[in-house]
Amino acid sequence: MRAVVFDRFGEPATVQDIAAPTPTLHGVVVRVEATGLCRSDWHGWQGHDPDITLPHVPGHELAGVVEATGGAVTAWRPGDRVTVPFVCACGTCPACASGDQQVCERQTQPGFTHWGSFAQYVALDHADVNLVALPDELSYGTAAALGCRFATAFRAVVVQGRVAPGEWVAVHGCGGVGLSAVMIAAASGARVIAVDVSLRALDLAREFGAVECVDASAGPDTAAVIRDLTGGGAHLSLDALGSPATCAASVNSLRRRGRHIQVGLLPSPEGTTPVPMARAIALELELLGSHGMAAHAYPGMLELVRAGVLRPDLLVTSTISLDAAPAALAAMGTAPGGGVTVIEPWS
Repeated sequence: MRAVVFDRFGEPATVQDIAAPTPTLHGVVVRVEATGLCRSDWHGWQGHDPDITLPHVPGHELAGVVEATGGAVTAWRPGDRVTVPFVCACGTCPACASGDQQVCERQTQPGFTHWGSFAQYVALDHADVNLVALPDELSYGTAAALGCRFATAFRAVVVQGRVAPGEWVAVHGCGGVGLSAVMIAAASGARVIAVDVSLRALDLAREFGAVECVDASAGPDTAAVIRDLTGGGAHLSLDALGSPATCAASVNSLRRRGRHIQVGLLPSPEGTTPVPMARAIALELELLGSHGMAAHAYPGMLELVRAGVLRPDLLVTSTISLDAAPAALAAMGTAPGGGVTVIEPWS
């Protein structure tokens, strides 16, 4: 098969011909029809993820068709249209037994713990626990955005964030996950403020339901702007980018007893990120993380997509070939762009 491969962190990836995977006993091989290009892939390419060993094939957001199954797989057959959360759970650990497969103690992640979906085929573990059937009306390109960014944003806003109609919600960073959060919060009846340095991203945020947009490139204290716009601060704020500046701005933009959700990854040379904890104590803020969404939670989200309440298809702003993926991956560090870029490995 053809796949994007990098042999050294931070150095250009290339498209190579490599051996196609075979399914494990409880796993499947999926023919990848579409796979999302995500900032998390860029973090992995940069060497920020300790699970990656070289050489490596990135890619963790995907949709496609089951090509082959392991002998112990009972729920899936070749030809089934599927997607998968980026966290593939074991199904048997205490976290999985409690329904929290998104924090499985023995999780695997395509594109991180093993070779991923920037390829024509990808192997996935514990298929009966992790695969999600795709409605016929959902395109592969749209479905590819669900496994990480859209599902992560859905759980961050609805479950972890406990969004309520009429609340002020601030979204810091309007890439794929941030725009998803804007759309989901607005559809939930919240008043959304979008923050980004890209005017294109802010235009999309406004299109997806943001009632206010803050241009962070102009140099304002974005937290102060949000507190002013909301008459005291947001009820719920998400750092959808992942940087010390956006994390601090999100916490500082909250009103008393507000809720901060950290979605974007926060790598740093020291391994820690400063957080304004004095404010968290004084205002009794909640600081929570959000890490994907388990496969069993997808039906509720998919029903909202099927009903047209949520439109993840509108988030896909670019479709590229596998040959264009290495350059697009490198560009994620400086010019992530607005919306979601989808790679079609067979085009």
